[in-house]
Amino acid sequence: MPLSHPEMLQDDCAGVARAADVLRNGGLLGLPTETVYGLAADARNGQAVARIFEAKGRPKFNPLIVHVPSLDHVEELVELGAGAQSLAEAFWPGAMTLVLPSKGAVADLVSGGLPTLAVRIPAHPLAQRVLQAFGGPIAAPSANPSGQVSPTQAAHVAAGLGAKVDAIIDGGPCGVGLESTILAPSNSGVRLLREGGIAREEIERLVGPLADDLTPGRVEAPGQMERHYATNVPLVLGGEPQDGDIRIGFGPVAADLTLSESGDLVEAAARLFSVMHEADALARKTGAKRIHVADIPEVGLGRAINDRLRRASHPQA
Repeated sequence: MPLSHPEMLQDDCAGVARAADVLRNGGLLGLPTETVYGLAADARNGQAVARIFEAKGRPKFNPLIVHVPSLDHVEELVELGAGAQSLAEAFWPGAMTLVLPSKGAVADLVSGGLPTLAVRIPAHPLAQRVLQAFGGPIAAPSANPSGQVSPTQAAHVAAGLGAKVDAIIDGGPCGVGLESTILAPSNSGVRLLREGGIAREEIERLVGPLADDLTPGRVEAPGQMERHYATNVPLVLGGEPQDGDIRIGFGPVAADLTLSESGDLVEAAARLFSVMHEADALARKTGAKRIHVADIPEVGLGRAINDRLRRASHPQA
């Protein structure tokens, strides 16, 4: 009889071994990274990858990010040019994904029919231990129903996907809290495909100005869908809050919940999705019709935070 809820695993040797077994057996694993929790499967197993799309309700043209433990593993999957090499040395392990020419070593569904593959080396210690125990590439988009708020805690994964995921290994809250920054390096420069957990200023100090390629709905990499990260109760940005709104604040302002009372963008990024989950639950509990978010500065990680909020917002609410 199938389980009615996912198997919950702890951050210990037994939990890591069991997590690796779930992946080897074609299962789906809720896996913490420093960015968000991923819905992980063996990237070489087409049936397991198909289960990711089914569990999330994700369009099959929307590619997945493959996670590996080291640069040697990256080079088995993609063509790594000089520009990508310098980015890898500077920012991996970490919250950066590179889109590079694929060597065809993973299931076709992973790349969404594209000749490129999105790859990343996560920095989360537990993700690294699971990757090393498993010994292969893991496809892992965010572990939530497609288009909804990303999970930054094990409980978010269980609430969103339930028994659609076979097991969840609990690594605590995610430290970065925003998905990875996605870059496409080539001989002509570096394109920015998605704002994320590494601010563009850090990257530009290494490679010079990035070419923005952030057109909503143009799916060359994960996270480019025009509508994404949506709460159940409409979320609105800008303007004045209305009476009865659930207010998400930033800085020293009156609010029901806050991203950072001190106005710290790193703290705000780490708390963003968790606060969105809390605000949605509070709005449904109180009958509020809207969630209002205070203005976030469009600098550093604020760009990535605003990107997620714009995709989640309901302009007509």
